[in-house]
Amino acid sequence: MSACLVIENLDCGSVRDVNLTLAVGECVSLAGASGSGKTRLLRAIADLDVHSGTVHLSGKDRRCFTPAQWRRRVVMVPAESHWWADTVGVHLNGSPDVDLEALGFGPEVRGWAVRRLSSGERQRLGLARAAALEPMVMLLDEPTANLDAETTERVEHWLAERRHRNGTAIFWVTHNAAQAARVAQRGYRITASMLQRVFP
Repeated sequence: MSACLVIENLDCGSVRDVNLTLAVGECVSLAGASGSGKTRLLRAIADLDVHSGTVHLSGKDRRCFTPAQWRRRVVMVPAESHWWADTVGVHLNGSPDVDLEALGFGPEVRGWAVRRLSSGERQRLGLARAAALEPMVMLLDEPTANLDAETTERVEHWLAERRHRNGTAIFWVTHNAAQAARVAQRGYRITASMLQRVFP
């Protein structure tokens, strides 16, 4: 498989010397204790936090992109998505109904008030919003943490389809070892400020 995202000698906060390659269509999981730097690492890859080292996308250095260009191609979906308008539809411009349906919503969700959304609904809609950008890489910070088992399975299936259909590479933070084994081809853990491979 061809490389999609290549990270070399990346340092961010307490996390040091990260070297990692994500192939086209590959899912890699990341675990670690609370405060170990998982979110900080995702934010560094997304160029949202200060870091050193290099990151390449399909062979092109991140510095060749404007910040806006990079963040459309390498999209981070935080544990709590930000919402800037009162209604959901404003945030979902470009999100096809087929993705909303796959995530458990009808087209009427576009007219919902943001304030009525549960944390789990916000997580799923945040994923739909990010996917509408057609990114090459999705950085997911515990995207199913607030979901029940059935909805978690739905989200996992939807993301797997995106990987296979669009070649989207996914870096997925999860504390759930069983989930990591289900969704990822490789798994890593941050231990003593270093990235260590845990499977396969």
